[in-house]
Amino acid sequence: MLKNCSDFEEGEVLLLQKPLYWTSFDLVNKVKLAIRHHCGLKKLKVGHAGTLDPLATGLMIVCTGRATKRIDEFRDLEKEYTAVIRFGQTTPSFDLESEVDGEYPADHITAELIAEKLKGFLGEKYQEPPLFSAKFVDGKRAYELARKKIEKRLDEVKVFFRELELLDFRESEAKVRIVCSKGTYIRAFARDLGVALGSGAHLRGLVRNAIGDFRAENALTVEELKYILENLKQIEKSIV
Repeated sequence: MLKNCSDFEEGEVLLLQKPLYWTSFDLVNKVKLAIRHHCGLKKLKVGHAGTLDPLATGLMIVCTGRATKRIDEFRDLEKEYTAVIRFGQTTPSFDLESEVDGEYPADHITAELIAEKLKGFLGEKYQEPPLFSAKFVDGKRAYELARKKIEKRLDEVKVFFRELELLDFRESEAKVRIVCSKGTYIRAFARDLGVALGSGAHLRGLVRNAIGDFRAENALTVEELKYILENLKQIEKSIV
């Protein structure tokens, strides 16, 4: 529980909700600016433990001050997501960042078939990351090559799926709960699930529900954090 502004220098672990379309950097920057504005801490270190794509929402852990030394500890924790996956269409980015580039049959896909195929993804797997990603390729970010339409395959990475649960399926869209290791690309999972079902697929929505034992329902919005900061400043002024 925050008691005064100096807590941010000592080290705070903040659970925050990332809005749609914001980058992870946007969220960290707004938190840093808010703390600087309300607390006057001009040289405060602020960092996050795990990136979310602009089209994803949900939980991010933001660390301040001395707590930034714990970022790797949080980054290594298991993640839980809810993903909305559309079958029958593919996009180059495997999500809505790019336009549909392929149409595939999807009438044969049923909830029972999806549930069966999900079982095959459980456990340790090798996954090819999307080219639309921040991975480095020949000294450049992969997404720079993707946007120039340069074809390149990225090296597969080892990931682990502990739980995969079909929550809903209707009109060629599935909602899937996913518990997985760090470094897992849910967009790539959507692509691979489409292939496993004899179709194509892309990610239409993604929410991060949890990082380890930290839950999104306990997270603050940036506006809620600003309100807390305003009250902290008022309390400190009254004490002085």
